Amino acid sequence: MKLGWLRGGAAVTMLGLASVCAQAQMVDKKGLTLEAAKKIAAAAEAEALKNKWNVVIAVVDDGGQLVYLQRMDGTQYGSVNVAVAKARTSTAFKRPTKVFEDAVAGGRTAILGLDDVLPLEGGLPLTHGGQIVGAIGVSGVTSQQDGVIAKAGAEALSGDK
Repeated sequence: MKLGWLRGGAAVTMLGLASVCAQAQMVDKKGLTLEAAKKIAAAAEAEALKNKWNVVIAVVDDGGQLVYLQRMDGTQYGSVNVAVAKARTSTAFKRPTKVFEDAVAGGRTAILGLDDVLPLEGGLPLTHGGQIVGAIGVSGVTSQQDGVIAKAGAEALSGDK
């Protein structure tokens, strides 16, 4: 009889602890909206047009899911998957894809074995309020030029110029 009461009390205690732990794990998180993604892409497009570069611009959320994709007229279709892969790499690892490009150029070829990493400049994390909310990926010209365009897009969200 006493064991039944003890088991019941332990179960209630465990449920109470689980509830407290679940509440303690909740955080406020910023999310990337379609409106923000379009603003980012528009700023990137303006930079591309200024330089007469045709590119694909991809914007993903913090989970790497595509929010917005834009392929400028005359851009090769092969750049679609590359732009998305750059954005996904950047958000997955929370850093610019140039970090991976530089590492490979410096001899760290083991990076090529990482899953879902495209080590080419042109992918940048997007931050808002100190939180990564997604990433932009650009492809269509040289990787350095893609990086310039991505930076213009990222600055549209962060306000850094």
